[in-house]
Amino acid sequence: MSATIIETLAISKTGNIIRMLIGILLGVVITAGLFWFMQYLIETADRGLNEGTSGHLIDFVRLKRDESIERRQLKPKKPPPPDAPPPQPPTPQLDSLDPNAEKIAISAAPVQTDIEMSGGFSLGVGEGDYLPIVKVAPIYPQRALSRSIEGYCVVQYVVTRNGTIRDPFVVEEACTSSLFHRASIQAALKFKYKPRVIDGQAVEVPGVQNKFTYEIQE
Repeated sequence: MSATIIETLAISKTGNIIRMLIGILLGVVITAGLFWFMQYLIETADRGLNEGTSGHLIDFVRLKRDESIERRQLKPKKPPPPDAPPPQPPTPQLDSLDPNAEKIAISAAPVQTDIEMSGGFSLGVGEGDYLPIVKVAPIYPQRALSRSIEGYCVVQYVVTRNGTIRDPFVVEEACTSSLFHRASIQAALKFKYKPRVIDGQAVEVPGVQNKFTYEIQE
């Protein structure tokens, strides 16, 4: 009885070992088969990619094409129309002429005169003092006009033997604003006089003054 049990246990133990060996062997075979199948799939996929790529290669041949370039002439843009000019201010008014000093009421508009006085000046009068012949109103300074500045300016100069003006300068204490200096001197240089005649000879007259009054007319 005991012998039979021992034999049964031995046979059972041997069967377990055989089954374990068979399982190990089957596992090794299956694992090797899986590795081989995966390798086969990889090689097949690479081969398919290589064949597919090689079968779709396109060779481009670029030909030079004769082209003529047409240049378009661009017309210049038409300039915008100029702004409308400002309205002309009224003509400045001159007071009565006075050889010593007079008042000239002016506006912003320049008044010019072109009178040639060369080679001496004579009215066919013998002895006599100098007399103003041409007096020009100054141009109202733009800066003073924009600031609505009014005033006056006295210019002193020499009346030459030809009746022209020489060495004009502004009398500082008799000028209300430095904005009137340049306009006053430029206007004085255009004055013309009958020269002073003494003993039949024209002589210079220094220290002659003229007052320019600047008023903005409404």
